[in-house]
Amino acid sequence: MSKENELVSIGYGGLVSARRLIAVVGPDSAPVKRMISEARERSMLIDATFGRKTAAVLVMDSDHVILSGLPVEKLAPRFGVDPTVLEEDA
Repeated sequence: MSKENELVSIGYGGLVSARRLIAVVGPDSAPVKRMISEARERSMLIDATFGRKTAAVLVMDSDHVILSGLPVEKLAPRFGVDPTVLEEDA
């Protein structure tokens, strides 16, 4: 399958287009919480946690914000990112 149409699992049966992804971030910072709230108000929030705690937030180029129950560390390899680059700088 080409990268153009590649759908990537974000857990629990949810799939997103890898081509449309801008960022994957953790849900705990105030700016991310604000982004989630604003997306909810604009009806641009997609909750793909399937009842689980939000562990990652995906920002799409369509201005949609998607909540995932899988942490960033588990999602990164699915998008071809080496998880060791996620380690915080000392």
